[in-house]
Amino acid sequence: MSRAKAKPPLMTLSAEQEAAACLALKRFMAERFELELGSFEAGEVLELFAREIAPHYYNRAIFDVQTHLKERFESIESDLWALEKS
Repeated sequence: MSRAKAKPPLMTLSAEQEAAACLALKRFMAERFELELGSFEAGEVLELFAREIAPHYYNRAIFDVQTHLKERFESIESDLWALEKS
């Protein structure tokens, strides 16, 4: 697969966050599947998640926030109607 054509990740992590995530991936794979990943392999898996899977979680979070804000604004609007004088 040509890396030049790969779409860029939606989100990026700080160097410290990326290192911690790679360590978590390496630990998970070792404990769960008895598979030892090197730093390069863990970084590649992390990049795959950032590029292909993270956007789904990101979009879901945006949808959830929109829903929450819509409900909150409706509640505020209702409160304002209650304050209105006739």
